[in-house]
Amino acid sequence: MMRQYELVERVARYNPHTDEHLLNRAYVYAMKAHGSQTRASGDPYFSHPLEVAAILTNLRLDDATIVAALLHDTIEDTDTTRDEIDRLFGPEIGALVEGLTKIKKLDLVSKRAAQAENLRKLLLAIADDVRVLLVKLADRLHNMRTLQYVPEDKRARIAEETLDIYAPLAGGMGMHWMREELEDLAFQVLQPDAYRVISTQLAERRDESAKVISEIALALREKIGAAGIQAEISGREKRPYSVWSKMERKAVSFEQLSDIYAFRVIVENVADCYRTLGIVHMTWSMVPGRFKDYISTPKQNDYRSLHTTVLGPGHQRVELQVRTREMHEIAEYGVAAHVIYKENVSDSVKSGNGVRKDRLASIDSNAYRWLKQLVDMLAEGDTPEEFLEHTKLQLYQDQVFCFTPKGRVISLPRGANAIDFAYAVHTDVGNNAIGCKINGRLEPLISQLSNGDEVEVLTAKNQVPPAAWESLVMTGKARQSIRRAARTQIRTQYAGLGRKMLERSFARISRTYSDEKLTAVLARLGQSNVEDALSAVGRGEIPASDVIKAVYPDHRDERARDKASTGGTTRNEEGWFGLRRAMGLKFRLPGRASRESKLAAEKSEAGPGAIPIRGLHGDLPVQFAPKGGAVPGDRIVGIMMPGEAITIYPIQSPELKQFDEHPERWLDVRWDIDPDDPERFPAVIAVRALNEPGSLAEIAQIIGEQDANIDTVTMTMRAPDFTEMEIALEVWDLKHLNRIMALLRSAAVVNAVWRVNG
Repeated sequence: MMRQYELVERVARYNPHTDEHLLNRAYVYAMKAHGSQTRASGDPYFSHPLEVAAILTNLRLDDATIVAALLHDTIEDTDTTRDEIDRLFGPEIGALVEGLTKIKKLDLVSKRAAQAENLRKLLLAIADDVRVLLVKLADRLHNMRTLQYVPEDKRARIAEETLDIYAPLAGGMGMHWMREELEDLAFQVLQPDAYRVISTQLAERRDESAKVISEIALALREKIGAAGIQAEISGREKRPYSVWSKMERKAVSFEQLSDIYAFRVIVENVADCYRTLGIVHMTWSMVPGRFKDYISTPKQNDYRSLHTTVLGPGHQRVELQVRTREMHEIAEYGVAAHVIYKENVSDSVKSGNGVRKDRLASIDSNAYRWLKQLVDMLAEGDTPEEFLEHTKLQLYQDQVFCFTPKGRVISLPRGANAIDFAYAVHTDVGNNAIGCKINGRLEPLISQLSNGDEVEVLTAKNQVPPAAWESLVMTGKARQSIRRAARTQIRTQYAGLGRKMLERSFARISRTYSDEKLTAVLARLGQSNVEDALSAVGRGEIPASDVIKAVYPDHRDERARDKASTGGTTRNEEGWFGLRRAMGLKFRLPGRASRESKLAAEKSEAGPGAIPIRGLHGDLPVQFAPKGGAVPGDRIVGIMMPGEAITIYPIQSPELKQFDEHPERWLDVRWDIDPDDPERFPAVIAVRALNEPGSLAEIAQIIGEQDANIDTVTMTMRAPDFTEMEIALEVWDLKHLNRIMALLRSAAVVNAVWRVNG
């Protein structure tokens, strides 16, 4: 275990102005606080925060961060409080330690939810001070180095969390070496057989590799030196997890991998980077498609370098990175390389004993800005599981770079499509997207993007993203925005439906609905605001009758008087009978009359209080009968199931019989088509046609010429002479549908046509 003076010496090597007294006090305090506590390995618990502090000294971090590392488990695992840390070490260090403290008592149903909430707390603390993340990553790295002492049933969960969250976070912050070590340690636990096989194969090749690496490095040094460029050249073999990932991604065996050697050339300036690249490409053949310029277009974690792959000496495939010393520092230390000391006497802070405390400042960093954007997006109220999912989606850094028409660079994960691009530009652009142009050509929004694509997103006002987009996108921002827009739309639709239901229900008892009346009884209904209450009514979670009872507690007496005056039925029941009569259906209530509903001959229109229906894109949550649909011109009824959209049925649909026992689910609805915004509606027809070549083509041609759209065609029966098929159509209205059916009947290849209604 590192001694007290050794820790101080490590910090003093890179920070001659270190506050030795502060470090010594923190060392002693943490050691006493943890006392006789031990780790799973049997070592004193204090050895863990000490090792975390040692890792951070390699990153050359400030005194406050080193002290926070020493104290990071005191609030969580000892009797220490935040107030005590603030009093002894100052509020800056207190805030860092609290940001690293897990939430102990969580009233959550799953470990996954608890994991997500702790991650949310960590990320919110990181948004205030990036040093919280640096300590947390060092903490996780030491825990992974000692994972063999943890009970076996916990190892896989910790390793999986490391691979999913902490390794990508280290990569996102630009700390490549830490990401690689975390990945290898997690890989060793999660895939022990694969790790063992790959490690063995790398070891067997190591002697040969050393010789090849030496030969290639010598050849590079001679070529670059001959051009008068000062360069530092080093070579290494790839790590086991990197090799395994490439084998999985490209579906190749270890023997088929030809580029397991990587070389790094560090030069004085950017101009030398490009000169070196030119020398390499003029000397050896470049492998097509393997050149990447991250100097002119840096990664979002600030990584800058030139990457190329060439066929080097002996036709050995070699990966090459060319960068400056400054680029190398950022590539190795990431956001930690941006952390500097500012010695400002006027800003220095004096502790009680008069010792100066350095103030830390962070240079503006793309990596840190990316992290803060991630936190801003994820801090909004999603469920813990969704939060965890979005975080994982945001962390992976295999990127493509695309451009807006004005030249703005948009970085996206590999495999992202134009929908992801639209949301990366702005949430409103994504929500209103209706199409796109990629490199000047109209393409589907689901088109996968490649490096260098110029993407123009076409938008329309009042457009709502389809819920199906959620399964098509790659980025967490796009997925979350689509989910939120769908929730908002559905909530608004249900609130509109709930309002109409309450207005109609209040009118039946000769009362007028108002939001003020509903506001007065929100507490009795268990709702926080009017919008939530209306949505609950629209979803069927709160019956309209319960709202009436809450607003008018004496309404029960009125219902009793109504029942006596109407011969045993209430006004609500009369409304039910009236609805069924208006539809021409034989009515019944549970326990009365026949069990089947029959069609009547007369035609009647819906009542004046009917709920207006426009279509799938209207103000109400609507879906159409799954077997046959419904079109304007049909007499219709709505069926409301709790938590689902209103299902619209034509009144002749035999499917309605299943709801005879549930009169409370029936809604009086009517068509309300907007002539300025027409849309097609679903219908299903059955066609019996001659079984001969060209029959289906002739039927499809008739339908297409009549401006209808075919969704699906299903062959229901096939005989030597005739074929029966069901065709799902989209038509404008009943008149349009009848015209199509009449034209089909007149076709020589058609024997019969009829409409399917379930």
